Amino acid sequence: MPSCLGLYIEPNIIKYAKVSKEKDAFKVESFGIKFYDKLGEAIHQIINDTYSANTPISINLSEEEYRYFYMFSLLKKNDLDKAIHTEFESICAEKGMNSNAIETRYALVNSLEDKEKIKVIHVAANKNSLNTIEQPFAGYKVSTISPIGISIANIANLKQKENIMIINMQEKTTLTTIVDQKVYEVETIEEGAGKVLDSINIKENSYSKAYEICKNSTIYTMEGRELQAEENEYLDDIMPTLYQIATKVQEKLANGNIKIDRIYLTGILSVVNNVDLYFQESLQTEKCEILKPFFINNNIKINMKDYIEVNSAIALALQGLGYGLKDMNFKKVTLKDKFNNLIETNRKDKKTNEAKKGINLANIFKPDLKTQLTNGERWMLRTAGGIFALILIYTGIIIYLNNEIEKKNQEVLSVKNDTQEQIAAIDADISKVKIKTNEYKQLSENLTNISAQIRENNSIRKAIPNLLSQIRFSIPQGVQLTSIENTSGKHIVIQAQSEKYEQLGYFKAILKTQGILARDTIVSTASEKQGNLVKIVIEGDLP
Repeated sequence: MPSCLGLYIEPNIIKYAKVSKEKDAFKVESFGIKFYDKLGEAIHQIINDTYSANTPISINLSEEEYRYFYMFSLLKKNDLDKAIHTEFESICAEKGMNSNAIETRYALVNSLEDKEKIKVIHVAANKNSLNTIEQPFAGYKVSTISPIGISIANIANLKQKENIMIINMQEKTTLTTIVDQKVYEVETIEEGAGKVLDSINIKENSYSKAYEICKNSTIYTMEGRELQAEENEYLDDIMPTLYQIATKVQEKLANGNIKIDRIYLTGILSVVNNVDLYFQESLQTEKCEILKPFFINNNIKINMKDYIEVNSAIALALQGLGYGLKDMNFKKVTLKDKFNNLIETNRKDKKTNEAKKGINLANIFKPDLKTQLTNGERWMLRTAGGIFALILIYTGIIIYLNNEIEKKNQEVLSVKNDTQEQIAAIDADISKVKIKTNEYKQLSENLTNISAQIRENNSIRKAIPNLLSQIRFSIPQGVQLTSIENTSGKHIVIQAQSEKYEQLGYFKAILKTQGILARDTIVSTASEKQGNLVKIVIEGDLP
């Protein structure tokens, strides 16, 4: 029964699932989530815990880029390959990229805009990045490396003539559009779970705890009950990212020419309670649900939510078992892979071959000297003599080459000593130059610091009126500002209050998305409810 271990790897977190296949049925044998500091040790532990030392492993590609070309459908395969290669070469030349340092794969799908053309889904990854991905797996059997934006479609229940979108909210978010059971488009957006986990980790100093906080957080929609501050302590870390994702999805749906029949949610942020209801409200559609692997029944003993947490790993495992787009495998078959396959084949046939041959090699090389030699024995003796002669010739050549190498080493050593003497003289001159350079740098830095301080003072003088003007035109209805202070330098402290918590969260999101304050510096206190008002303090630096 073939099986595959799927590993979805992101900074600080690994999702894993070992899936086996029997005929057309799939079974998840083991799965889980692991947080790590040292990637190699975490991978080794997962492989040991799942007994996968000799099991094929399927992993995700990272930092891949998606592009789309349109070609005439009547082109032959060879001509199509050349046309796609030429198209990509022209892009590399235009952007100053080295095409030889990039590994590419592509898939074809019928174009919806022009029936006479086909759409090329072109995926590119840096070769150095691929080598980095494979390094921790030295000694293990990596069978597939594929982009999760395409592989995630493996676990969806795809129906004919149905268009779906999968929103995979991992470190970054991928939007995978599937038309009539085929991946049609993949878009990557920067907003994702990475920002949420980083934000909570700053407070809790633990990524595993940040993940558990996401699992235990609940979004209350407009129809839900009144929010309680103690129940939503971390929602101000979660909601702005979900709002940004929902906004970009809404823009894509509005501007696209594909009518989406159903939306699936998956990834780290899909574990937040009621996230599907939030997207239903934001996108104004009832056909929005959490993605579940198509082969797992609801009546299983294990909680379905536990499987959903490792959707990406299950999808990669299915890819390794031959499911999905086979042309999207970025794992190159190396000479070592071919050699291992050959050894495996020979190992299986070894006993059969030995039984059939029944040859005693000792008798071949120990003929009976009392009897006359046969033609075969003469031929073997001549062959042995020839081999011995070759060994003597080879030994002589090696001795000669060693002598020549020794002579060259002596010459190199002489040149090296002379060079070192010249370098020592140069180093003495360089040290003198560095002393003068450091004196000049110190004077230059003093002037630069004075100029920077003057510029900063002038910029702050102008920035405060601009800040007040931007807040005036952007503040949501129902939000009141009780205090705005410039405590030090560019640091701003805003005290705000509202009758509804959502308005304060929306106001904080506006400060980030519109760049009113520098988004990476914005933090806020936990909300405090006094009477009918919810109060919050937001801090950040001027951009």
